Amino acid sequence: MIIAKVTGSIVATTKAEKLKGKKLLIVTPLDMKSIEEDGKPIVAIDTVGSGVGEVVLIVSGSSARQTEITNGVPVDAAIVGIVDQIELNGTLTFSKGGN
Repeated sequence: MIIAKVTGSIVATTKAEKLKGKKLLIVTPLDMKSIEEDGKPIVAIDTVGSGVGEVVLIVSGSSARQTEITNGVPVDAAIVGIVDQIELNGTLTFSKGGN
């Protein structure tokens, strides 16, 4: 799994049948310690109702097609969780509430 931030959304009116009705978001990987952007943005299908600005967990490859929403859907990345907190080596590096 990868920690990422939702940085945008994708609207595609013409797409594969199995993608119809699915929410596509742009996510940018984050450095787990600094919570700064650390990688190129990718498109991921949202399976948990996340939105722009949220820190999320993403999976890629065949793992992205293992949820109820993505089973059999042509996706390479999926958002599978919304992060509330990150604690690394005993230090809180991220809290959704900002504390």
